[in-house]
This record gives sequence, structure tokens and C-alpha cells, in this order.
Amino acid sequence: MKKKLLARPTAALIAVAGMGLASPALAQDKTVKIGVLNDMSSLYADIGGPNSVVAVKMAVEDSGLLKKGWKIDVVSGDHQNKPDVGVNIARQWLDSDKVDAIADTPNSGVALAVSNLAREKNAVLLNSGAASADLTGKACTPNTISYTYDTYMLANGTGKALTKAGGDSWYFLTADYAFGHALERDTSAVVTANGGKVLGGVKHPINTSDFSSFLLQAQASKSKVVGLANAGGDTTNSIKQAAEFGIVAGGQKLAALLLFINDVHSLGLKTAQGLTFTESFYWDQNEATRAWSKRFAALANKNSMPSMTQAGNYAMVLHYLKAMEALGGNPRDGAKVVAKMKELPTDDPLFGKGPLRADGRRLIPAYLFEVKKPEESKYPWDYYKQIATIAPEDAAKPLSASECPLLKK
Repeated sequence: MKKKLLARPTAALIAVAGMGLASPALAQDKTVKIGVLNDMSSLYADIGGPNSVVAVKMAVEDSGLLKKGWKIDVVSGDHQNKPDVGVNIARQWLDSDKVDAIADTPNSGVALAVSNLAREKNAVLLNSGAASADLTGKACTPNTISYTYDTYMLANGTGKALTKAGGDSWYFLTADYAFGHALERDTSAVVTANGGKVLGGVKHPINTSDFSSFLLQAQASKSKVVGLANAGGDTTNSIKQAAEFGIVAGGQKLAALLLFINDVHSLGLKTAQGLTFTESFYWDQNEATRAWSKRFAALANKNSMPSMTQAGNYAMVLHYLKAMEALGGNPRDGAKVVAKMKELPTDDPLFGKGPLRADGRRLIPAYLFEVKKPEESKYPWDYYKQIATIAPEDAAKPLSASECPLLKK
């Protein structure tokens, strides 16, 4: 009898201890940490930078998860446009700081390196800033998505339009790293496919201040189109200096293959007027984009309207958090989260509805824009007029032509 009485408390203690061990395992993990990795201080800071962090924090707020008891933190880092720096920050985040997803990554060299790391660590790369189509092509992984644009879209927008309009001979000024190389490659393919010729090109270092020697070579080529396969400060510097050299006045057409609204703002309409380019987002497109963009501008540095990639960060993180909620908590499994993102239909106020394909590419329409003349602009940031709409299926490389290894399983 005494033995039985002693046994009962012991069994009860074991049961309580068992419950204590089981409860954390059964509890839903509703904590998420997102790292915004981009250029915070150099030539891409205006199109990404601190304002990309603003966009991501807006997505966190608008997801509604904070009010449902989720804890979502946003951290940021400056990759300085150096793949080794970007990977070191990302590795610290993933190994020590419990970051679940890395967002933005403008600079394709950085993005390709971080994409490999995200796969190795089974985290998530939410790419809005990097343009290389290889991220959803030969370098695709089950842990990376590209939401906003890529070099294929830019080539099939601006490159095709200008070639068909009579600009059938091209010379390229190309940023000498992964993004520039991919953009020149994809645009060259479109130019030749539409009956044009590529007369040559020259590579320039990223963050170049003096384009004079490169522009003289472009001028000497006597091409009808000078294709600028660069971005951010490199694009604005080359456009300003091209005006000084009389490139356009001499009869050549400048093709800004990647131009952002922040670039136009920096250049001013007098210098930028008439430039033709391709984007998937413009703040003044409709009531929804205007309403969101005005909220963004009120929070942003310099009261800036959002770039295409800042808008993409918002929409992409909103969809990422939607997938987290659908999973019932954070599974700490990046590939599983990305698979859920591909399974769920995307629908946001900036880009609308559309699938996230098996290769990680978000299907969205693109738009061919032209910069307005100064007298055509009626209010601040009224810079674009829409020339054409590019259907989603034409803005992304067909899966039938893709080199993405995920499609071959």
C-alpha cells in the first residue's frame, strides 16, 4: 500500500514533465525575421536603400499578422555592391541572427551569391532588386523568387520596341558585372531576332564617374541606338554626359534599358525627356498605386515616390507573409515556404493578381513608358506616359525555353 502511494506522485510528476516538454513542440512558431540587403549608400541607394526597408515594414503592417499575435522583425544591411560583403552579412544573419528571409538584393552579382547561400541554409531569398534572368533560369533554386522584373523583360520591352521602330543597329555601354552582362546578352538576342545588328560594345566598371571614353567609342560606332546596360547612378551619369557629347543631337538614340523614376527625378525632365524604357510599376497608374505610393512617400526619405523595386519589395513580402499564415506558423524551412508561395495565388494592390511560376518568376505585365516633356508634367513626380502594355506571358521567358533545373524533375 505504501509503495503504491509513493508511486502515484512520481507518475504524476513524470506526466507533468512530459507535458512541459511537449508544449513548446506543439506550439505554433509565429516569429519571423526579414533582412533587407541592398546598397544603402552608393549608386543604387535611391532605387533600394533605406526606402526599401520602409516598403518592407509597410508590408509587415499591412499583412495584419502583428494584430494576430505574430512577432515580425525587420533588419537591414549594406552589401556595398560586393558579393563577398553581401554573403558575409547574409551568412551572419542566417547562422546567428535567426533571419528567415533576405529581401531586395539589387546587384545581380550579390543576388546570385546569396541565392546559393539561401539554398545551402534552406532560407528564402525574396529578390526584387536584382535583374539577372539567370536567377529564375540556369541558377534557379527552390529557395529563391524574383518578383518585379528581369533582364528578359527589359530586353523584350525596350529592346524590341526601339528595334522595330527603326533602331536596327546597336552599340552597348555595359556595367561590367553579372547584371550588365545579362542585360546586354538578352537585349542583343532580341535585337538580332527582330532584324537588327549589334555593332559592338564596351564594358565599364560599376559606379563610374567619367563616361567620356566609352561615349566616344559609342559615337564612333555610328550605331542608331546606344544601349545603356547599366543602372542607378551609372545610368544617370551616362545620360548626362551623353548630352554633353551631343550623342542624341548627333542623331543617335539613347536606350536606357533600365531606368527608375528616381533616376528621372535626379536627371530632371529637361534632360530625361523622350527616354523610352520598361517597368512593371509606376506610382501614378491607378487609384490603388496612387494611394499606396502617397503613404510610402510620407514615410520615405526625401518624400520620394517608390521605385519599381521598392514597390516589388512590398508586394513580395506581403505574399511571403501570406504564405507563412497559410502554413499556420513559421516552419523554419525556406523551400517549404517558397513552395507555399507558388501554390497560393498572388494578389496585391500594386501588381494585382498573377501566378508565381515553378521557376520562381512572378508573372506580371510590363509597360513601355516615355519620359514626358517638362511642359507635359502637371504635378510633382508626373513623369511618365505609357506607350504600350506588355502581356505577362511576353514579359517573362517561356518555361519551354527555360534552363531552370527545377523544371527538369
